[in-house]
Amino acid sequence: MTYAFAVPAAEPAAAAAHFLARLGFETDVSDVYADLTAGVSGLVVVDSRGPEAWAQGHLPDAVHLPTAEIPARAAELVPAGSTVVTYCWGPGCNGATRAALAFARLGYRVKEMLGGYEYWVREGLPVVTATGLTRRPADELTAPRTAISCDC
Repeated sequence: MTYAFAVPAAEPAAAAAHFLARLGFETDVSDVYADLTAGVSGLVVVDSRGPEAWAQGHLPDAVHLPTAEIPARAAELVPAGSTVVTYCWGPGCNGATRAALAFARLGYRVKEMLGGYEYWVREGLPVVTATGLTRRPADELTAPRTAISCDC
């Protein structure tokens, strides 16, 4: 008996449709970093955590907009026509998912950043804190120490 295939793998066409759909809803920290570094036009990264979490550290150029405030404040902080990427703490939190839902309901194109703030930090990417821009060394379980990306 196989555990991995106790339920048979999907047909290739169904699998392709599923994975393509997932990529339409999700992105990862390396890709967001690459786009921010390249200055991709129309991209707005939104930190949906509360004020204390924001103060602890956040992505450079991120917009702070806690999830509960999105319906009332999105239009003043996120230009219409922007493509939004939401993030929260990390994979154990669905705050970025709730924030992405709120943006979608307002008519924005939106993706959730998988891994959230946790994986941004663990991959050694820059964060803004009260003391300025800082970086931690990359966690070799999430990214090679000699590169920004897993090169996948």
